[in-house]
Amino acid sequence: MRSAWLALLVGLLVGAGIAWWQSRDTPEQLRDRHQRAERAAAAQARDAEPVLYRWRDATGVLQVTEKPPKGRPYQRVPREAKAGIEVRGE
Repeated sequence: MRSAWLALLVGLLVGAGIAWWQSRDTPEQLRDRHQRAERAAAAQARDAEPVLYRWRDATGVLQVTEKPPKGRPYQRVPREAKAGIEVRGE
């Protein structure tokens, strides 16, 4: 009877070990999860920045508002200017 309990206990431990081994993430899955988390954090940080919206109305007049227009293309413009001087060669 004692050997039956011991065999059952060993079987449960081996089964738990196999279940743990099968449920762990591969290095590729860990890398993909980390990249998704970084992209989500970057998107969340970008959405938290105060911005203005630049767009043109039906008559072509440039508008800058705090809320995006409905049904019109717009650009997100940072409310705070970047530190330093930006030179563009366009």
